[in-house]
Amino acid sequence: MKHLFPLAFLMLFVFSGTINAQETWDLQKCINYALENNIQIQQQSINTDYYGNELKQAKKNLLPSVSGGLSNSFNFGRTLQYDNTYANYNSNQTNGNLSANVTLWNGFTLQNSIDKANLDLKASLADLQKAKDDIMLFIAASYLEILFAEELVQVAEDQMEVTKLQIERTRKLVDAGSLAKGSLLEIEAQLAGEELNLVNQQNSLQLAYLNLYQLLELPSTEQFKIAEPVLPVVKANGTLLNSMQVFRNAVNIRPEVKSAEYRLGSSKEQVAIAKGSLYPSVSFGADYYNSYNNKYEDLVGDKISFNDQLKNNERYGVGVNMRIPIFSKGQVRTQIKNAELQVLNQELELQSTKNVLRKEIEQAYTNALAALKKYMASNKAVESMQEAFRYTEEKFNVGMVNSVEYNQSKNNLAKAKSDLAQAKYDYIFRTKILDFYNGEIIEL
Repeated sequence: MKHLFPLAFLMLFVFSGTINAQETWDLQKCINYALENNIQIQQQSINTDYYGNELKQAKKNLLPSVSGGLSNSFNFGRTLQYDNTYANYNSNQTNGNLSANVTLWNGFTLQNSIDKANLDLKASLADLQKAKDDIMLFIAASYLEILFAEELVQVAEDQMEVTKLQIERTRKLVDAGSLAKGSLLEIEAQLAGEELNLVNQQNSLQLAYLNLYQLLELPSTEQFKIAEPVLPVVKANGTLLNSMQVFRNAVNIRPEVKSAEYRLGSSKEQVAIAKGSLYPSVSFGADYYNSYNNKYEDLVGDKISFNDQLKNNERYGVGVNMRIPIFSKGQVRTQIKNAELQVLNQELELQSTKNVLRKEIEQAYTNALAALKKYMASNKAVESMQEAFRYTEEKFNVGMVNSVEYNQSKNNLAKAKSDLAQAKYDYIFRTKILDFYNGEIIEL
């Protein structure tokens, strides 16, 4: 155990030296990096591009469709001639055609498809924003976790400093014969335990950094040190926004609610699309046809030229086509019923999303109140423990209490400081969550 003290400070020296040489990132830089490099956000962005393409295609479906064809055939034996008689010879014939068709009306299916695709795109964009919001909250929580771990390291270091000073005082008292040597050995054993605690806290700090690196999709070899922000002051008379007030604001702005609303609208458009199949569809079409045969001859036996054949063989036409659905084996009615069921499901999904949001806000509000109460109690406990430790230390220096009582008092002070730090960062994070639900940007 006596080797832990130099080992702990060697690790601290190496770790601190490495950190000092690294770049410093503040919370906003961490968030910006995550938004640009997080895989889940990139996947959701790709999904949004997909729905964007679907909307473009739905709009393009209003345009006419144009197609053409070209064929070439080799004929052997009896072949139809230009004068509509048959003769035995080999020929080569080329046919070409061009057609166009545009839908004039089909029960508003095309327009409803555009509206549905537009709502699907908006839902996807809301999902993308939700993914960004989630990663911002995760980054903020991980950032505060590092700050908390650093504060615990500082508490452990301060505790060791007090113990080292007390060892010096005790050694002098032992040398002077005022205290037994056992008192010095007990405090030295306490220092060894505090060295181990410091190592554990440093490990926790490194794990907190590792957690942040992994959230950023950043290799642990590319390390940085977070910037020390100016944290808000926790006040006893601080007021929190009521949870229902936050919920009323959040339900109008949160992307997960918007996404559920857009998907509900999309399901209603699907019902309209399905009903469109009950109505007749009207389309306008035009087509052109021509052909050429290398063996065609006129009545006097002269070969008919390419240009003359194109002039004589061409034909074209325009027309209006109406398709009237009569019986489709009940498929359209089934599609309509299934689409209506999907609307009911999406209505429940929207309500469930709102309920989850309300529960999250209520939980964050309750946790923030609990953290505030714990902070106030811990703050008083620290003040009391500091005064109790000062009094115990004075008594220990004159031999009125033994080392066990002294170490117990010091441990109580260290625990109170740890509880205070935990309550402080927990309260800050919970209030940041409430602010975030209320539409405010996460800042430290």
